[in-house]
Amino acid sequence: MTYAIIETGGKQIRVEPGRFYDIELLTAQPDEKVTIDSVLLVQNDGEVTIGQPRVSGATVEGTILRHFRGRKVLVYKMKPKKKTRKKRGHRQEITRLFIDSITLNGTVFSAPAATDESPVVEDAPAQEAQTVAE
Repeated sequence: MTYAIIETGGKQIRVEPGRFYDIELLTAQPDEKVTIDSVLLVQNDGEVTIGQPRVSGATVEGTILRHFRGRKVLVYKMKPKKKTRKKRGHRQEITRLFIDSITLNGTVFSAPAATDESPVVEDAPAQEAQTVAE
């Protein structure tokens, strides 16, 4: 299993190839490729590479799926016994990012190819329903 820890939007996120993540707003348009160079850690099949503070030669490539707004967060301020109340709402701008691959020193780690193998079910002998004619 391959994963990386990246820094974007002031937060650190653990990402894996082939999955999507909701991060803070990026300036690119939907269906556009994005490269993130701020990689803090890369793990590939037990081999861990830790940066000081970033891993040199490591990048994470992804595709922007869409931009949207998060759930509303209510901020309610009140001073007791003063009849002072303030109610405000806030919705964060979010980008949904699909991780295509993780690259470390020219070696590309991408998601395993999805196989469309449906389970094989053996045909049971068909039993014919007998009708009783009266």
